[in-house]
Amino acid sequence: MRYLLMLCLALAGTSALAETYRWSDSAGKTVISDTPPPGKAKGVVKTGGKAEAGDNTPFATRKAMEAFPVTLYTSAECAAECKQARDLLNGRGVPFTEKMVQSAAEIEELKQVAGDAFVPTIKVGNQRFRGFETGAYDNLLDLAGYPKTAPFGAKPSGGLSK
Repeated sequence: MRYLLMLCLALAGTSALAETYRWSDSAGKTVISDTPPPGKAKGVVKTGGKAEAGDNTPFATRKAMEAFPVTLYTSAECAAECKQARDLLNGRGVPFTEKMVQSAAEIEELKQVAGDAFVPTIKVGNQRFRGFETGAYDNLLDLAGYPKTAPFGAKPSGGLSK
């Protein structure tokens, strides 16, 4: 019985990697097959096979990224608080864009976002927070639907995290 269970699990694992095709034939019937469709098939969808690069982002994170992108504004003079903000975002597995404010145009952009040129400033969707406070960052990210911890193997984000 144990051998049969292991065989079923092994077969299920290999079938998940197999490429499958779904399309509508000329009569309008939906066809699902492991072979590519004929030339005149409509609505061909290919599933399975190898995962593509960057495909390991969890679904909830991708949804949050689409609805509530995260931008962290930092500066060269902001060392400790900006590092704490960056570390919190990376610890939660939040993909974010880091903008280091240097030029007059970047300072004006930050003033438009936060009301003044204060770093670190985080923008999650349309919400903003000036400074660094763990509870406030966590609250913004929780409301946006970001995970509480980074998934295994998550790569850090931000321009200075490398």
